[in-house]
This record gives sequence, C-alpha cells and structure tokens, in this order.
Amino acid sequence: MATKARNPLKLQRYLQLVREFPLVPIENKRQLSTAIDMIDRLVDRDLNPEEEAYLDVLAHIVERYEDRAYPIAAVDDAALLADILESKGLTQVAFARATGISESTVSSVLKGTRNLTREQIGRIATSYNIPAGVFSFTA
Repeated sequence: MATKARNPLKLQRYLQLVREFPLVPIENKRQLSTAIDMIDRLVDRDLNPEEEAYLDVLAHIVERYEDRAYPIAAVDDAALLADILESKGLTQVAFARATGISESTVSSVLKGTRNLTREQIGRIATSYNIPAGVFSFTA
C-alpha cells in the first residue's frame, strides 16, 4: 500500500527556533518561563509546518517538566462527590435519583467509608458531563 509522502520540513526556520530556545529538558522555573514565552509567541499567529513541529515538541517538554515539578494529587471520591453536589446545588437524594446510585451509597462515599465503582463513575460522568478521568478509580 502506497503512502503519501509528507512535505519535508524547511529546516532553516526550525533550526532558528531551536537556537532561540533549544529543545532540551527544562530544569528550572526560569527555563519554564522562557519556554512559555516562546509558546505564547507561537500560538498568537498562523504557523508554518516547521513552527508547528517545534511547538509540538516544546509543549511536550513543558508538560513533562510541569508534571514532575507540580504534581497534582489525586482527589478522593468523597471530596469529588461533595464538590459535584455543591457546584450543582444538589441534595444527596436528588443526586442519587439522577444517577441511579442508591442514597446509602452516596452517603457512604461522602463519609469516606466507600469508594465509587467504575459503573457508578460512568453514571456520574454521563449524568453531569464530567470526564471519568477526574475520578481516582480506586475501587
């Protein structure tokens, strides 16, 4: 099966960007700030293929540094469920009815004595348009 060849990058512009901010791992906040400034410069305009390729790699480097430097702790089911109820202005009873999860289960999760199952997470995600990935999946 023949594949369509991609247009080769014009390395001149790509290398110019690499000289401005090399594509190497970020090691400190100063480098992070410089990288973010470069990203901001690029995203504010129409990009050519060389700039798109550079931006893609730079974004991955920034993401990798931020994941290591600023890890986000998992939120337990009780805290997440309490936040959903509060932000939606729901009672436990209304939430239980809307999701088909028993009131006793909702109460136990809020007390921290029980975790949500994958099925229950799916129901919540569907009912309230919340990405299932925000849940801890400890059950």
